[in-house]
Amino acid sequence: MIPSILPTYNRAPLSFVKGEGAWLIEADGRRFLDLGAGIAVNAMGHAHPALVAALTEQAGKLWHTSNLYQIPKQQELADRLVEATFADTVFFTNSGTESCELAVKMARKFFYDAGQPERTDIIAFGGSFHGRSSAGIAAAGSEKMTKGFGPLLPGFKHVPWGDHEAFHAAIDDNTAAILIEPVQGEGGIRPLPDPCLKGLRDLCDEKGILLILDEVQCGVGRTGRLFAHEWAGVAPDIMMVAKGIGGGFPLGAVLATERAASGMGAGTHGSTYGGNPLGCAVGCAVMEHVATPEFLGEVNRKAGLMRQRLEGLVAAHPDVFVGVRGLGLMLGLECKAANTDVVKAGYDALVVTVPAADNVIRLLPPLTITDDEIAEAITRLDAAAIAVETA
Repeated sequence: MIPSILPTYNRAPLSFVKGEGAWLIEADGRRFLDLGAGIAVNAMGHAHPALVAALTEQAGKLWHTSNLYQIPKQQELADRLVEATFADTVFFTNSGTESCELAVKMARKFFYDAGQPERTDIIAFGGSFHGRSSAGIAAAGSEKMTKGFGPLLPGFKHVPWGDHEAFHAAIDDNTAAILIEPVQGEGGIRPLPDPCLKGLRDLCDEKGILLILDEVQCGVGRTGRLFAHEWAGVAPDIMMVAKGIGGGFPLGAVLATERAASGMGAGTHGSTYGGNPLGCAVGCAVMEHVATPEFLGEVNRKAGLMRQRLEGLVAAHPDVFVGVRGLGLMLGLECKAANTDVVKAGYDALVVTVPAADNVIRLLPPLTITDDEIAEAITRLDAAAIAVETA
């Protein structure tokens, strides 16, 4: 008999009932140090007082009206994002997957309105993840994502990660956009080198192609800048955002330049819940804290500390770990042992990590994690590694 919850996840046998900062409390009372943050969602930790206050205050006033009317908190959050980024305009969604759908529509509509309707192709990369909707799986292109779900949305070309020759060969007169994550998350914490991102921007400018960046996992302070592309000193035309922007409340967005968004007039897109008062109230509180030099400076300092400690952990367990990769507090431990074994051993050591491709475990702690909690994280990861070694 099928379970009442559709069995699309292989869930760990854990039931968390409460969260406090970087900690999760299981139903049996055990306290787990959370280095997953809901897959890079809980940027400010669990039950952060400022987010609880923002949500509670808004919940006592108004939950939902729809986008048929002005939504003051939506306007406030849009203004904050425009002020802090490259963007001229914002559309709010409920998730990264929805953001992908709009980014694809926006790019294709731009060229349609420009009198180049044949320019519909979007180039994406091996190991990518852009959600599980029709556009998202077509963009990723892997058999794991697409098998059994055909016919797929057409118009996507896929090139291997890091294969410059294949990438240039894929570009032709029908190319509308390049879609890429500045740091691949599901793909195994693979940062795109700054010169490569700069090169993509230059190529897009040269050939009139739109650059779409998927910052759903690497954005909102995760890498030590508000958005990861800022490290390379470039800006996209369109950017997908979600996860951290809501701090745990379902919220996403598509940010765009006025030019890239020029085809999206009234009636071209919509969302019943997107930009609702509750989500945007929380998003404003997140931006108020994260989008400051002081907060981002602390992320960078703690990232340096954590990476240093992780390098020591790798050196102490050469039969379990191979190396450390990543940027900011979006870190990965490349494993020699099976990464799933390390994740499971972590549960026994009361530490939560997240598996990824390339035999990597992801370390995506709340950006508010303390120095003492980083030290405790290394202690627990060390215990997990010992358990794997002696299994």
